[in-house]
Amino acid sequence: MPRFRVLVIAMSVALAACSQSHNETSNALAASSSAPAKASTTAATEAPASNPFFTASTLPYQAPPFDKIKDGDYQPAIEEGMKQQLDEVEKIANNPEPPTFENTYVALEKTGVLLNRVMAVFNAITAANTDDALQKVQEEEAPKLAAHADAIHLNSKLFQRIQTVYDQRDSLKLDAESQRLIDVVYRQFVMAGAKLSDADKAKLKDYNKEDAALQAQFNNKLLAAAKNGALVVDDKSKLAGLSDEDVAAAEQAAKDRHLDGKWVLTLQNTTQQPLLQDLTDRDTRKALFEASWTRAEKGDANDTRDVIERIAQLRAQEAKLLGFPNYAAWTLQDQMAKTPETVMSFMEKLAPAAVARAKMEAADIQKQIDKDQAALKQPTFKLEPWDWEHYAEEVRKAKYDLDESQIKPYFELDNVLQNGVFYAANQLYGLTFKERKDIPVYNPDVRVFEVFDKDGKSLALAYFDYFKRDNKNGGAWMDNFVQQSKLLGTKPVIYNVANFTKPAPGQPALLSTDDVVTMFHEFGHGLHGLFADEQYPTLSGTQTARDFVEFPSQFNEHWAFDPKVFANYAKNYKTNEPMPQELVEKIKKAQLFNKGYDMTELVAAAMLDMNWHTLTADQPKQDADAFEAAALKKDGVDLSYVPPRYRSSYFLHIWSNGYSAGYYAYLWTQMLADDAFEGFKEKGGLTRENGDRFRAMILSRGNTEELAKLYKDWRGQDPSIEPMLVHRGLKQAPKQ
Repeated sequence: MPRFRVLVIAMSVALAACSQSHNETSNALAASSSAPAKASTTAATEAPASNPFFTASTLPYQAPPFDKIKDGDYQPAIEEGMKQQLDEVEKIANNPEPPTFENTYVALEKTGVLLNRVMAVFNAITAANTDDALQKVQEEEAPKLAAHADAIHLNSKLFQRIQTVYDQRDSLKLDAESQRLIDVVYRQFVMAGAKLSDADKAKLKDYNKEDAALQAQFNNKLLAAAKNGALVVDDKSKLAGLSDEDVAAAEQAAKDRHLDGKWVLTLQNTTQQPLLQDLTDRDTRKALFEASWTRAEKGDANDTRDVIERIAQLRAQEAKLLGFPNYAAWTLQDQMAKTPETVMSFMEKLAPAAVARAKMEAADIQKQIDKDQAALKQPTFKLEPWDWEHYAEEVRKAKYDLDESQIKPYFELDNVLQNGVFYAANQLYGLTFKERKDIPVYNPDVRVFEVFDKDGKSLALAYFDYFKRDNKNGGAWMDNFVQQSKLLGTKPVIYNVANFTKPAPGQPALLSTDDVVTMFHEFGHGLHGLFADEQYPTLSGTQTARDFVEFPSQFNEHWAFDPKVFANYAKNYKTNEPMPQELVEKIKKAQLFNKGYDMTELVAAAMLDMNWHTLTADQPKQDADAFEAAALKKDGVDLSYVPPRYRSSYFLHIWSNGYSAGYYAYLWTQMLADDAFEGFKEKGGLTRENGDRFRAMILSRGNTEELAKLYKDWRGQDPSIEPMLVHRGLKQAPKQ
C-alpha cells in the first residue's frame, strides 16, 4: 500500500507500497527488549554509546543492527534526532551569507541523518512487528513529529532563503537534477503552508498535530480490531472445504492464542477473505465475512469510526486554511492527475464498464447457486457478498475446468521468489542474488539477500518478510531501511513485506495466484528502490507522486505470467515437474475471469476515498456508515454483492498510510503499467535491451523530472487507456 510518511530529508516523502492483487493480505522482536520505552525526558541523557541509532551502522550497506536494537532505543533517538535536525535547520535559516543552492537546498538535504536513520527502522517495525511499548511510542511521537515537520516548513527565515534561490533558479546554470530539487522542495514548502500568515501557521500547526495523533490512534485501533476480529471456530466440521494446510494453519493460530481445541481464521486487511473461496459451510462464510466487514465497528475501544469522521473534517478545515476548496484539491497539486475533476473523470470511464461486467458475472454465479441448490434439493438463495468467492470458484471450475487447489502445488514460496521474481530481474536487468544469513533481522521469518548488478558489483540489500502475524499490519508493502543518495554516500537497503498464511511446521508455503502477483508487485517497487541513482535523497528512488509510484510495481506484475518466467518457477513442490501445459492453457483462458468484480471493488474504494476527501470545511462531521452508503449509491457502484475493497472504517491507505485522495493511483498506474507492457511487447518483450532501457529511463530516475515527461520520453507517446480496458476485461481486444 504505498504507505507514505512525512520524514525529513527536506521533508521528502518515502514509500511503503501496498499490493493491489485481489487478495492482499506473533513472534517477539528477535533482539528487542519488552521493557517500556523510556520517557521522552530521558532522551538528552541517553548515552549515545548505548544506543545503536546514534552512530551509523557498521554492517554492510549500513543495515540496521537488529541484534543490538531494543524497544527503549527508539524514543530517545527520535527525540534527539528531531533536536539535532532543528539545530541544523536553524543554522541554515540564520546563515549570514547570501542564500545559495549549496548553503540552502543542499544543506537541507544533509540534515536529519539521525532522525531519518531511526525513523526508517521505527516505521518498519511498528508496521511489521510491533508491540505495546512501540505503539505507545508511536502515539506519543506522532504529534511531535508533525510539529517538527511544521517547525521546518513554517520557518519564515528558512523559507525566505528557499524563495530567494527559487526566484534565481533560471540564472544559476545548475544541472537538471539540481534544478528539479529546487522545484520539488519549494513546492513542498508552499503546499505545507510556508506562505501563510503567522496566525494561520499557528492554526495549521494545531490541525497537523491533531491529524497526526488521530492517524496513530487509527493505526493502533485497527491493528487490534483486526486481531480481535478473527473468527474463532469451535467445530472442525464448520471448516469443511478448507485444505489440510489451511486447517492446520487455523489450528496453529488458535494455539498461538492459547485457544486449544479451537481454530482461528485470522483476518486479512481487505474486505473479502481468501478462505471464503473454499469454505462450503454458508454460515461459516457469512460469519467470516461479517467479522471482516465489522472488525472496526463493534462499538468498543477499537471502533475507528469517530476517529475517521474527525480526520475527514479536520482535513477539510486544513484545505480551506491553505486556500483550497477541499483536501483532494490541495493534495493532488503535485500528482500526475493534478485535480479531483481529472481523477473522477478517469474513474467514471471505468465504473460503468466494471459494474456491467460484475453484473454479468453475478448472473453466472446465481445460476451456479440455483443449480447446486437444486441438486441438493434445497431452496435456492440470493447471492450475497460472502457467497461470491466460493461460487465464483465453482463457475471457474465449470467454465474453465480450473480451481486454485490444482495450481497451488506449483507455487511454492521460495521457488516463486528465486526462480520467478529473481529470475525475471536477472533476465531483464542482469541482477543476481545471494542470501545473507549473517545480517541480523527483526523476526526469524525475515530473509536477507545481497543484490549484485549486471557487472557483478554489489548493489544493495533486500529483506523479505512474507508471513502474517498478529502484530503486523495487513497488506503488503515496500520501503527502505537505507535510502540511496550519492550526496550522502548511501546504497539502498530495501524490504518487501506481505501477509501470506504461514504454513504449519514442516509444511510447504504454497501460494495462491494472487499471492504470486503480490510478490512480483512488491519487488517491482523494490526494483524502483534498488536502481535509484540520484544525488539527492529527496528525489531518490520511490520518492515520486503516488500516481506514478505504483507504475513500476504494477508493471512488474506482468512478468509473473510471461511464458519464459512462468515455466521457470511453476513447478510441483514435491516432484519439481513443470506445470502441465494443459493446466497452463487453462490459466491463460481464465485470465479475465472475475475481472468485473475485481475492478468494481477497486473503483468503489477509490471513489469512496475521493468522496471523503472532497468534503468542504462548512459540512458537518459525517456519520461514517451513512456517508459511505450514500457515496457508493451516488457513484453507481453500490452493488450489494460487490462491497468496496475497503470499508471506510478499515481503509488504512487513506487514513494513515498517505493515500488520502490518492487511492485512485492504483487504477491510474494500471493504465501506465498496461500501456508500458504493450510497449515492451512491441519491442520483443522480455529482453535485456528492453530491461536496460526501462531501467535507464524510468527505474533509475526517481523524481528527477516531471513524471509525465519521463514516461513519454521512454514510451514515445502519452499513455493510452486502451490496453488497460482490454487487459482488465472491460473491452474486447481488437482483432488482429
